[in-house]
Amino acid sequence: MLEELKREAYEANLLLPRHGLINLTFGNASALDRDRGIFAIKPSGVDYDELRPKDMVLVDLEGEKVEGKLKPSSDTPTHRRLYLGFDKIAGIAHTHSSHATAFAQAGRPIPCLGTTHADYFCGEIPVTRKMTAKEIARAYEWETGSVILGRFKRLDPLAVPGVLVNRHAPFAWGPTVAQAVEVAVALECCAHMALMSLGLAPKLKSIESELLAKHFSRKHGPGAYYGQKKHG
Repeated sequence: MLEELKREAYEANLLLPRHGLINLTFGNASALDRDRGIFAIKPSGVDYDELRPKDMVLVDLEGEKVEGKLKPSSDTPTHRRLYLGFDKIAGIAHTHSSHATAFAQAGRPIPCLGTTHADYFCGEIPVTRKMTAKEIARAYEWETGSVILGRFKRLDPLAVPGVLVNRHAPFAWGPTVAQAVEVAVALECCAHMALMSLGLAPKLKSIESELLAKHFSRKHGPGAYYGQKKHG
């Protein structure tokens, strides 16, 4: 089962450059086996072209390395913090995709301007507050996760499966790491379209609440009807 976990994480990480979500070695993805309390994550600083399934590092939710010859990603504490705080997710994708990162660096949320956005996010993609000097000095990566959790005190992480970390970049998540990567792709797409839409219409308002609710609910929740039924 742990070999399968590493394979899932490996394949998810390869999708990040394939979708144009990262440059160089920026970004990472991880997959969690919640029953075992172990997640697989990309090793730190390894080029994606050189990455192999055996390179994935296994870490438990206490922060101890379980298996792997290489150092795990420097963002491992952030992933661990999110897994501990969001109990229904089992996959995380962190990118530095250009358009979403532009919103993050500007400290601006991505407004929901149309139905493409509403298919994945039930409202704007939020941005965190800026981290304090003490948080940065104390335990930067762990505190990054804490700042994300603080932003979601009144938000459902499954209804809004992504966030922009102020001055940093986006994080996305889902019930599986494959779904987390899909959300990361959608997040970048929404950011790109929002920038273009606001360029055409700077005073453009957010999507109408009825249209937002319709598009989100037809793909998510008990009344969802988009796509094909899954057969056992």
